[in-house]
Amino acid sequence: MTKDKLTPQKWAFQLTRILNAYANGEDRFPVNVKAIAKDFSHHKYPDDPITKIKGAALPRFDGGLFKAPVGKKGWGIIYNDSMKSKGRINYTLAHEFGHYLLHRLVYPNGIECGEQDMVRWDSAFGQIEHEANVFAANLLMPLDDYRQQIDPKTIIDMDMVGHCADRYEVSLIAAVLRWIEYTERRAVLVVSRDGFILWARSSKPAYRSGIFFKTSNRPPIPVPENSLAAGLITSESQRQGVRLPSGVWFNESCEEMVIFSELYDFTISVLQLENTTAGYIDNYERYHQK
Repeated sequence: MTKDKLTPQKWAFQLTRILNAYANGEDRFPVNVKAIAKDFSHHKYPDDPITKIKGAALPRFDGGLFKAPVGKKGWGIIYNDSMKSKGRINYTLAHEFGHYLLHRLVYPNGIECGEQDMVRWDSAFGQIEHEANVFAANLLMPLDDYRQQIDPKTIIDMDMVGHCADRYEVSLIAAVLRWIEYTERRAVLVVSRDGFILWARSSKPAYRSGIFFKTSNRPPIPVPENSLAAGLITSESQRQGVRLPSGVWFNESCEEMVIFSELYDFTISVLQLENTTAGYIDNYERYHQK
């Protein structure tokens, strides 16, 4: 954290209030990160502002926060110009803006961020990356507005998530992660590659009922062989999901939606379970203590 001692959420809330005031009740999404990053930094830190935001060749990174060359003041936010997704670019800009507000004093030489830094929001995956992602999510997708798009009790499909991804100009995975944060449904986001789970994120109701995967410092967990993530991905499964029986993912049935992300080269599964207290199983024991 910097000497400002503001949390990622408080920085985002401060900017959200400014954006709401300027919008004067009009729809203000998606957030123009380039404009607010430059304007706010020049106002807040006139001797140390963000002076440049542009794309460049960054073969090993999605984006970075860079100190201005010697003799010039301020900072630059650079994103990988090979990225074609507007949502991925917009989220990268917000992530790096978060680094500027939160970490530039601690990392005076700047910060470079890879693809995993942008899509993993768990604090175990690097505290400063977690903080930058929390800031970006709160800035781009305020929960009060997101809840108006998808009610916390609603069973989702990819059309709903796609609407939110378009509204906030973020990737599908960022939109799903934001929904996972507040939904009252039991749901899990699972990210896999080459038949193994890379990481997963459970909603609070799912976690409390034992529906989660522990992936940190553990042997790789194979994707269940009868899951959609392990087999043919159809347009139906992408948009609406397929009901899978007990014993595939968990000791109870669930609905699985799957998309393959060419942007990140991994498979994204959204698992939704019934919200019933009957038959809750501690799946941790089944899948992680063998």
